[in-house]
Amino acid sequence: MWQDKSLNMLTHFLSCCITLQPVWRRRPGCRFMSSSGPPWRLLFFGSDQFAVESLKLLTSSSGILNVHPSLLPRWRGPAPIFHTIMHGDTATGVTIIQIRPHRFDVGPILHQELHQVPENCTAEELGAALATKGAHLLIDTLMTLPERLAHKREQKQTGATFAPKINASMSWIVWEEQTCDQIDRLYRAIGSRIPLKTTWMGRTIKLLDFVGKCHISLLDQRRKLVPGSLSYQKESNTLAVCCKDGWVGFKAVLLKKRLTAADFFNGYLHQTVQKKTPYQTTEALFVSRKQATEEHQMSTSTL
Repeated sequence: MWQDKSLNMLTHFLSCCITLQPVWRRRPGCRFMSSSGPPWRLLFFGSDQFAVESLKLLTSSSGILNVHPSLLPRWRGPAPIFHTIMHGDTATGVTIIQIRPHRFDVGPILHQELHQVPENCTAEELGAALATKGAHLLIDTLMTLPERLAHKREQKQTGATFAPKINASMSWIVWEEQTCDQIDRLYRAIGSRIPLKTTWMGRTIKLLDFVGKCHISLLDQRRKLVPGSLSYQKESNTLAVCCKDGWVGFKAVLLKKRLTAADFFNGYLHQTVQKKTPYQTTEALFVSRKQATEEHQMSTSTL
């Protein structure tokens, strides 16, 4: 998965690198390459024994540069784009830094550019935009490298945050704690890679085709609503789930197989309720894994 992401970022970079004019430091035995010559590119993507001496020379002269998709020192680490979306940042950017030995994302800043995060964008959409911006920013940095090196600045000690890798544990929804906006951001950050999950009747269920916040009208106004309550919306074929401050909707779920909201309602939900209407259930709930674990611990402790 991460190799695919790297290749996509590399493709964006190469598509933007039409011509890269050489920048040489005047040294004994070196001469300037003619700027009228053919375009050239220098790209190290990994290394082997043959490249070691070249890498040593690059490190000793101007160092190794890193293109990082955030406004460092915010979101250091391997997954800045996902955390930008997940935490609702309205602005991010690209930063060109020098790599310090054995420590990434903490080196001095050579160049930095702001990028406004489009409303409701996904991590994939933001990543594509930042990849293009990063490629152009890197070219500009290389073309003005002596000046950039002379005016480089250390990262601030305040405002630093860490962006760890995304993993499956992040996809569990906690209905009693998360708001509609938080669930929306979580889906836009990781939903295309890791489906959001909850538990139902003791089983893990994956929630697919998120449609955002739902405005629903319950037929039974006396019904006591708790986080995880379900309401099937027949007109839109949407399964609405109650969270901390409202309702969010999904068009499909994955139990044993992929089911539409209607299929899940007709095939499963109506079998678990003692009282129901054509549009909603009153007993079946989606339960967060946290709550299910606590209930299990309480039940076992009373045995």
